Parts: sequence; structure tokens; C-alpha cells
Amino acid sequence: MKVLTIIPPIMQLNTAYPSGAYLTSFFKTENCEASWCDLNIRLFYEIFSAAGLRRLFELSESHALQLADQAESKGDDNTAFNLRRYISQKENWIEWIDFITAVLCGGGAREKEHQFLYSPFAPRGSRMENYLSQLAENGRDPTVDDMRFLCSFALADLSDYITVAFDPQFSLVRYAESLAVDTRTFSDFEAQINSPVMEHFYKPVLESLLQELPAASGGRAFRCSADAPAASLASLSPVAAGGAAPIPKPDSLLICISIPFAGTFLPALYTARYVKENLGSSAFVCIGGGFVNTELREASDPALAKYIDAISYDRGYGSYHALLNSEILKRSLRGVEGLYKLRLFTAQPDGSVKVTEPLWQSPDFEKFENEITAKIIPDYSDIDFSIYPRMCDDANSMHRIWTDGAWIKAYLAHGCYWHRCAFCDTSLDYVCGYKPTDIEPLYNGLLKTAREKGVYGIHFVDEALPPLALKKFALLNARAGNPLYFWGNVRFEKTFTKDLAAFLSYCGLGGVSAGIESATGTGLESINKGTDIASITRACCAFKEAGILVHAYMIYGFWNDSPQTIIDSMETLRQFFEAGLLDSAFWHKFVLTRNSTVYNQWQKAGTLDLVSSEEASSAFARNNLHFKGEEKFNKFGAPLETALNCWMHGDRLDQHVQKWFDFQVPKPTVNRTFINNLIEEYEQKNRQRAATLNEKNAANIWWLGGSPVLCGSVNGNQKEYRWLYLMEEQTAPVANLESLIPLLKSLRPEAPEADRSTALSKLSKSPQLIKQLKKLHGRGLVILDF
Repeated sequence: MKVLTIIPPIMQLNTAYPSGAYLTSFFKTENCEASWCDLNIRLFYEIFSAAGLRRLFELSESHALQLADQAESKGDDNTAFNLRRYISQKENWIEWIDFITAVLCGGGAREKEHQFLYSPFAPRGSRMENYLSQLAENGRDPTVDDMRFLCSFALADLSDYITVAFDPQFSLVRYAESLAVDTRTFSDFEAQINSPVMEHFYKPVLESLLQELPAASGGRAFRCSADAPAASLASLSPVAAGGAAPIPKPDSLLICISIPFAGTFLPALYTARYVKENLGSSAFVCIGGGFVNTELREASDPALAKYIDAISYDRGYGSYHALLNSEILKRSLRGVEGLYKLRLFTAQPDGSVKVTEPLWQSPDFEKFENEITAKIIPDYSDIDFSIYPRMCDDANSMHRIWTDGAWIKAYLAHGCYWHRCAFCDTSLDYVCGYKPTDIEPLYNGLLKTAREKGVYGIHFVDEALPPLALKKFALLNARAGNPLYFWGNVRFEKTFTKDLAAFLSYCGLGGVSAGIESATGTGLESINKGTDIASITRACCAFKEAGILVHAYMIYGFWNDSPQTIIDSMETLRQFFEAGLLDSAFWHKFVLTRNSTVYNQWQKAGTLDLVSSEEASSAFARNNLHFKGEEKFNKFGAPLETALNCWMHGDRLDQHVQKWFDFQVPKPTVNRTFINNLIEEYEQKNRQRAATLNEKNAANIWWLGGSPVLCGSVNGNQKEYRWLYLMEEQTAPVANLESLIPLLKSLRPEAPEADRSTALSKLSKSPQLIKQLKKLHGRGLVILDF
């Protein structure tokens, strides 16, 4: 069976979304000829290329000038000027666009960067000018070191033009997102599908893709042009080639369209419809992914049959295994019954559509999925990472890590090991279906991919990285020579001690993101977060001391929130930034979901009257709900975001939080030294840590310090050993360290297991050596709890 997994646009541009890698790997274990294609990056180059921009301006120039005249007649001279400037500079944009994308992909001609930066004939937009103005306000001139930022803002400027003058649903990172979550009916949504970007730019991408189908049996047909430089990708499209050849029909093809976010739903349906129209019954089209799992769990509108044959839910391994082992792909209608987590839309001879509901539970299929989850290794063989632009739109170091790198995405565990937060979709598999992977095969597979692709960064997309699995992955990385740099989501909890954070940093961990959500004691209890402010503070201290970047997710507008709880949470967050414990954060407004714990609790308690009579924000996408009183929190959004943006850049950290609001809010009840007091407790606890070392837990010690260097007698001082740990110099008398030096090298994470075992065996027989080691704790020696 030939299988093609498609990642539709539009989402983050710097790397490929991982669902295609996981599904392709799975289908290969099912003996399918499987491949995948990232149409997100293909659409990007279809637009942001010389041929693409030429087409864009041809299609939009008249409307742009008309809008400029209308704006000018209303006194909006700025909008009128900017629209006319794009048209006036269109040839400049066409000339420079391939260079701009090449720079963001790590290429481009260095000498031309000077020209783009200083020439008055290079194109400019408002975002580019604002960036250059900010440099001037900070007292420095732009240099070629600013080119990545300038090119990122150039793409953002072009994106603004497209949104205003060509397609109002367009965005660089999402498409028609509000349509996907707010449209009342599916028929209303259908009316929006033939949008300008879809018709004029995405359709040629699909034409090009389907023309490649004859080569699919070779297994490499859908590679995103690994042999072509980024700037020349557009030359492969029908826009540049002057038209499309007839589309061949394969004998049988399973097409899986992954829909991770709301902003990919409209392009996904456009993709499905195009495939149906051009391949007919020779292609079986199925959709799945994160958006489907949460929002389309009940989607059974027969009109969907015009686009798809089935909807796959949750991980997909069980549903596709059931599908491949049925007669359905042979278009047999005999005995069609419910398949595991697969909703079928089957056209009947009389023209009607039969919707077959999924089989939601099956011990055999659940066991199968868990076995696959444990051993699967994502397959990125079809992806050319060199064509992905590394965007730089913020100087904040943690924000940069998200977009400034072509990360290989993977997970250490499916689901969340806590899965009890009241606001979370705890009844859905992506949260409650916790299953760790086999770490060593996963590490070896990711390292192999890294070496083949020349990309050495791993972004773990876990709901929360399990500490034990993370430690094992880190140790494997150290013993391989620390080739990989990795980051991902964690839980801020007491497990992440100063010693563990230092160990993980030593072994390649560079950043963490985690939810604080409600930074008050009562708030954390009410959402059943499973941690407290003290533990969160200690974890953040540990990560920051180890040089690990830290991001926090915040939520306001909970069902039980009040102005006081929001202000207290905001004040605590301010103190986190003031103390240097966070690099970045983001405020989300709480959204009640049908699959959350709190909704289920209301349902059981008979208090669903708390849910608004306008239950769902969409009659089609039905997970998001409204609750009574939620609108009163809307006004808090802008002040919270403004304050946070300043704090992330070190500004106005001492300003009282209530002064950020232009309406009356209460003063915080949080003491202004609250977090500093918790930091002092953390430091005191670490000073007592060495006392816990004994013969029983000596197997959990590791040496992370530098190699001790013997320093001779100077000015009458005795000889001593000196070394660095966490960028600080440490010293010890010769007598205290000399007998330990042969052991320390064997206690490093990168040391072979045999050497470590020998060293630990020696320690277990020598209480005196243990006593000496205690003096090195916090100075290079760490004690892990597991």
C-alpha cells in the first residue's frame, strides 16, 4: 500500500511538524511504501520567491491602490503611503526576496548583506523601519549582524501587505484560524475555502505534488527538494513552469492529512477536496491530528464526505492499523463496521452518505498502540532542513530558541505523566494516555538523523518531559560526546533540584518551558497543578543557575478567578522576572473545554448551569465552550501583555503592578519580597544537601567540575588545586583532593560505564573517601535523587 502523509500550511516556518515523521515511520513498520511532504514550506516558497511575488503583485496591485485611495480619503495617510510604497517598490521586492529567504536559511552572499542594509534602493516596510529606528534609539548603527532580524521583519512586512491587500485570512504562522474555531456551521466554513491564497498559490503546490505521484513507489517522491537551494524552490512550481501537466492517477493511495492546529484546517480541507477531485476513488483520504482530536471529536456532518473518507483520532497507530487490515481500502462496502478510533464517511449507491461511528475502546488495539509508541523513531528522511528559514523577530533569548533553529522534533513520552490539571483536556489520549518511549533506541535514531541532516538540535514536544527519561537521554548524550542540544516542556516541581539541573545542562539541555498558570497558592490548588510556588521557585532557580533558559505559561480568567487573584498572580510573576528566574512568559486567557476535568466535574455535580447557553464557540468545532462571566476578564489581557513585554526586556520591573491598568484594580496581597524569601530558603536547603551523601546513595553522584589543576606555591601560599564549576573558580587544599582526583574523571557523565562502576565500587568500601567527597558538593560534585 502506498501512503502519503501531508502536512498542510500554515504554521511555524523554521522546521517540519513531527506528525509526518511519526506516521511515516509507523506506516513503514506496516510494510507500506510510505513518505511524507511538508506543504507548509512549499507554500511559503510559492509565495515568497521572485516568481511568487511577481504573481502576488499582478493579482493585488489594483486592489492595493484602491485601498490606498480609500484610506487617504478617510485621513489615514500612513496606510495609504505604505500600500503605495509596496506597489512602487514591487520590483525591488521581487529582486531581493530570494536573497532574503537565503539569508534566513543560513546562506546568501555576505557581501550583498551590506547592500541590503545600507542601499536606499533596497525594499523597506514598516516593521523593518521600526527595527532600524529602535537601533538608532539605542545609540547604534545597524550592521550585517542585524541581517537575520531585518530579513525576518521583511517577511513580516510582506505578510502584512498580503493580509491587507490580497487575503485577510493570511498570516505567516496560521491561516484562517478564527474561521476554524468560530464558524457556526460546516457549510459556513465551506464558503470560505476558495480564498485567494488557496486558489492562486496553494493550488499550484498541490498540482505539483500530485504530478510527483508516479515516482512514489521509489519512496522518495515527496522529498521537499533536498537537492535544490532554498532560493530556487519556486522554480519547481507550476507558477514558474507556466502550467501543470495532467495529473496521473495511482492504482491505490492512502493520503493522511495531519491537522495539528486550527490555522491548518482550511488548507487541509482544500487539500482533501483537490485530491478527491483529481484522484477520485483511487485515493482514500483521511484526516487526523491535534485539532481533529480536540475540536472535531464529534464531527459527523455528511458534507465532509465531499472531502474525506475517514477521520482518525488520537495517536493514529491503532486506527490506521485497523484500516490497513480491513477491506475498506479495497472500496468494499460489505460488513463495514466501526473501526478503532476511525469515523468513516461512505458514499452509498443512492447518493447518500453513511457515517460509521468509531470503536472508541479496544484492549487489543490499545496494547498495540502502546507497543508502537514505545519503540517508534520519527523518520525525517523526506525532509531537507536546509530550506527552512530561521526567523528572528525578538531579541529575547528564550523566544529566539523557538524559531531560530531547524529543530528535530520528537517526544520522550506520549501524554502527560501528571494529567490531573483541572483546566486541561484530561479525558483525551494526548494528555491521559501516558506512555514513555524506549529511550536508548530513540536517542540512537535521533543522533543518526542529526548526523544525516546536519541539524543537532532536538525540540521535545512532550506535554511534560518525564525527569527519569530526560536524565537517561541526557546521560546517553554525554556518553556520545554531547553532540545534541535539546529543550522542551517540563513541570516546575521539586524533582528538578539544583544538582539535577546542573547535570542536565552539562549533558545538553538548553531550555525549558512549563506552566505556572496561576501564580498563587490558592490558584495552584484550585486547578490541581500538583506543585506549589516554593517548588516552582526552586526549579526555576535550579535551571537558571545551570544556564538553562526558562519560559513560563500563565493563564488568567479562570472560572474562579477574581481581580484580586489575577493581580496577585501578576505580582508574583513580576518578582520572578525581577529575580532573574524567568527569561520569557506568555499570558493565555482561559478557555473552558468540553474534555477538561473541571467541565466533567460540573457535569457530575449537576452545575452545568455555569456553562453559557451559547455552549460552543462553533457548532462544528465543539471543544471550546463559553462559561458565564468569562467576558469580565477580557479587559485584563492588554495590560498583562504590555507589562510582560516590558519585563521580558528588563524594563519597568519595579513598577507597582496596579499602575499598568487604566481601570481600578486591587493592590496585590503578595509581599514584594515573597519570591526573594523563597530563594533564600532554596539556597539554605542546597547548603545542607551535602550532608545527605552516604555509602547508600553514593551511586547517584556525578562530577561536573573542570579538571583540578595543581597550583604551585606563590607568595608563601600552600599548593592547592583549582578548577571551574558553573563559571566560578573553586579551590581545595592538596590533602583534601589528591586521593580523589583519580576517581573524579570516572564519575563524569561521559565516562564509560565500566570505569564508573569501578570508581563506585571503591567508594562503597571507603567511608573516608565519601567524607572527602562531601566537601566537593556544590563545587562540581552533584547528588541526584534517582
